[in-house]
Amino acid sequence: MTPKGDKKDTTKPMASGYNPVAVESAWYDWWEKKGFFKPSLDADGKPIGEVFVVPAPPPNVTGSLHIGHALTISIQDTLVRWNRMQGKTVLWNPGYDHAGISTQSVVEKRLWKSSGQTRHDLGREKFLGKVWDWKEEYQMRISNQLRRLGASYDWDRVRFTMDEKLSKAVIEAFCQLRERGIIYRSNRLVNWCVRMNTALSNLELDSKEISGRTLLNVPGYDEKEKFEFGVLTSFSYQVKGSDEKIIVATTRPETMLGDSAVAVHSSDSRYKHLHGKTLVHPFVDREIPIIVDDICVDPAFGTGAVKITPAHDFNDYEVGKRHNLPFINILNDDGTFNANAGDEFKGVKRFHARRTIVEKLKEIGSYVDTKDNSMVIPICAKSGDVIEPIMKPQWYVNCQDMSREAIERTRAGEMTIQPKHSEGDWYRWLENQQDWCISRQLWWGHRCPAYFVNIEGQEQESSDDKNWVVGRTLEEARERAEKIANGKPYTLEQDEDVLDTWFSSGLWPFSIMGWPDETQDMENFYPNSLLETGWDILFFWVARMVFFGITLTGQMPFKEVFTHAMIRDAHGRKMSKSLGNVIDPIDVIEGCELDALHQQLYDSNLDPREVKKALDGQKKDFPKGIPQCGTDALRFTLCAYTASNRDINLEISKVESNRKFCNKLFNATKFAMLKFPEGWTPAASAKPTGDESLVERWILSKLNYCAKQLDQDLTNRNFMSATQVIYNYWLYELCDVFIEASKPLTAEDADEKSRRSAQNTLYTALDAGLKMMHVFMPYVTEELWQHLPRRPNDNAESISLTEFPKADPAFEFTQEAKDFETAYGAIKATRSLATAYNVQGNNIQAYIETTEEKAPIFKSQLAVLKTLIKGCKVLEVVTTSSEIPVGCAVQSINVDANLHVLVRGLVDIDAELTKLEKKEKAAKMTLEKTIKATQIDGYAEKVSVQVQQNNQEKIQNYEKEIEALTSAMKTFASLK
Repeated sequence: MTPKGDKKDTTKPMASGYNPVAVESAWYDWWEKKGFFKPSLDADGKPIGEVFVVPAPPPNVTGSLHIGHALTISIQDTLVRWNRMQGKTVLWNPGYDHAGISTQSVVEKRLWKSSGQTRHDLGREKFLGKVWDWKEEYQMRISNQLRRLGASYDWDRVRFTMDEKLSKAVIEAFCQLRERGIIYRSNRLVNWCVRMNTALSNLELDSKEISGRTLLNVPGYDEKEKFEFGVLTSFSYQVKGSDEKIIVATTRPETMLGDSAVAVHSSDSRYKHLHGKTLVHPFVDREIPIIVDDICVDPAFGTGAVKITPAHDFNDYEVGKRHNLPFINILNDDGTFNANAGDEFKGVKRFHARRTIVEKLKEIGSYVDTKDNSMVIPICAKSGDVIEPIMKPQWYVNCQDMSREAIERTRAGEMTIQPKHSEGDWYRWLENQQDWCISRQLWWGHRCPAYFVNIEGQEQESSDDKNWVVGRTLEEARERAEKIANGKPYTLEQDEDVLDTWFSSGLWPFSIMGWPDETQDMENFYPNSLLETGWDILFFWVARMVFFGITLTGQMPFKEVFTHAMIRDAHGRKMSKSLGNVIDPIDVIEGCELDALHQQLYDSNLDPREVKKALDGQKKDFPKGIPQCGTDALRFTLCAYTASNRDINLEISKVESNRKFCNKLFNATKFAMLKFPEGWTPAASAKPTGDESLVERWILSKLNYCAKQLDQDLTNRNFMSATQVIYNYWLYELCDVFIEASKPLTAEDADEKSRRSAQNTLYTALDAGLKMMHVFMPYVTEELWQHLPRRPNDNAESISLTEFPKADPAFEFTQEAKDFETAYGAIKATRSLATAYNVQGNNIQAYIETTEEKAPIFKSQLAVLKTLIKGCKVLEVVTTSSEIPVGCAVQSINVDANLHVLVRGLVDIDAELTKLEKKEKAAKMTLEKTIKATQIDGYAEKVSVQVQQNNQEKIQNYEKEIEALTSAMKTFASLK
């Protein structure tokens, strides 16, 4: 065991096999203790060289991280480590979000589950104490998860949205925006969650689509009770002083208790005689006017009459304003009806009232019918409650000017958004921006720094914008209040509401730098370089940061936004605790048995019905639990999934597969170490000396391509391509080919000069390969790199501080790489034929038939080729067909070479003739198709030179293959 913070001892021999737990132990504590993740500053506190700054999206202290957070970390840390290894001054600033509604919700659920108490039973102060306890516990859990994931944060700069300094920024922002007229107070309809007892923005709602009559449970009611949705109920109002009736329809019958008008169209002849008349409400002592409104009424739809409930419907709200109608609020905050609904319904819960009203309409003969009606029900994303529109005085942010400026600055190139579809979403949303309600009726959060001036002896409404002042301090608020009171006695009452969580999060890129103070960090690191986050919070968070950045600092808060996909399970379902498919990244890193997964559900806030459903989901998806995969395999897999798609369907089997890939890296490095004698030192420079063999030049060329492509892919944020490139280099080029090919080159009986060259090339390929892989797999690469010998004057303490490999013209062995690919083609063809004819390795007798010109290439690589074929009995290069034994199967290598494998006596002659005939037929068909493609009109003018050359090469190859197959058929026929 390595003492915490000490460097792991890598002078001892490597372990016999790859164990992610052992490999990943100790490194992070050492990195953190050594301060490797801190930005590089000079003596004056200024950045050294180019700056790369990422404000980490602060995870909510609502609960532990899930696999979606692991995706965020994997992508960001890859870019952070890559930029750090390029010599830039890098700051990745960590932090946490208080997540007002989410955290209060889970603490309330836990409180009720453990003690049967509500927050009101405890009172505000004691309840907030419980929330702070929760925050401390889960911030610690999250911090541990982030470290396990290898996130290379500067932990000395960790921030929390309710820290003293960040709270100061919130107060300053609110006051500035209020003073500039951007924040205002208004009494209007809001989305009200009865369960949470708070207003919500449109972005905090889910939409439940139903196609017709549906019975649903609603939070806050007995779980056995179900209520009817997805129907249109028609009923009639009696015209006052007449037997005539007007029929209206609604999906929410209970709202008729708050109706203040019925609207008709001016051109509708059925109702012209009723213009200006009134209707009698059957349950409330109230008359309802018949109004004319050509905007809200379509005379051809339904009865052509529309009930208007301005205080409980967003469309009706606008009608109410146009006609100066009474706004009759019938709902209490807890979802019961108030006195405005009439004595009979006062105190009745809203959905109980729905049933009762329909029954009573039937009793009095006003009920008409009920029909199926497809609809969308707005649902609180946190509580699952059905949202009610309700009139509330709230604080709003006027977003119109900020939206316009955000659009202009984005189009001017001050900020880029990737992928492109997110950029399109950005513009569409900003162009249809609505003002933002920032008041929340919660206890957990930043309390609004706004004060109501209650002047003695005056009738005042709290909804009146003019009776409010803001203040950075109570003294400042009093100074402003005195001007309003104008010498009259007054009291100040601070608003009980707190601010929407996204208000404080919107300040994140600069509040973490010390704003509103003029700090060194603001000068050094603002604006930030990159904001990386999920596409689903582009509007929740990114837009608010841009709004506040341009308004409060005059600058876009970051230069680039990259949005990643949403992780779903292997079946494409959104991850949900109630489905049992939410995955803790630590469970993937360490492995987790099924019983332990089940226990997590029992310990959660899920109700018993949801627990049962989730248990079934876990049994189906993880019948044997989750295997131990390690951090490196998880990170690499998540990056490999990252393309421009909106969704990722995560399969744990792919993570497990990449654990085996990590094992490949481990074993490859361990084998290579055997080729470096004790005390051996690599050459001072990686530059080729000219002594390299053909296969060495080939791997150096492949290394160069990998470095070039990685730089391009990471620059373009193409993580799927980047992971594929480095995977191919390690697995198919370094491990499968060069490490095997280096065996004869580094053998004890090999020429000393050649052996030394091969050792240096192996070291260069391995060292650079680990550095390129490090950004994806930090732990295993650090472990392996620390076991490698060092070049003279290489004093880097950690692989994370080394220089990321760059493409180098000195490694551009273009022709040599082609020559070795030609030679390697013989291996592919040999393996293919040996498999097709079931010829075992020790029995393989292979002959490379080629031209006099190409023969030296193959002959020079015979030792390498024999090693790669493994156990090949005979491998010869011939230049005439007469040198090939009778009874060989054949396969084309290229236009200049064929590969023959002796199969006489090992196969059924007739069966092989049939195989050869099929191959010849297929080759002739492909040749004909390719020739036809070159004979289209305008081929020479329309098709690029490169494509024409490729087609010509294909034609030559097919012709050569057909020639070889024809010859082989003659040979087999002669054996019969």
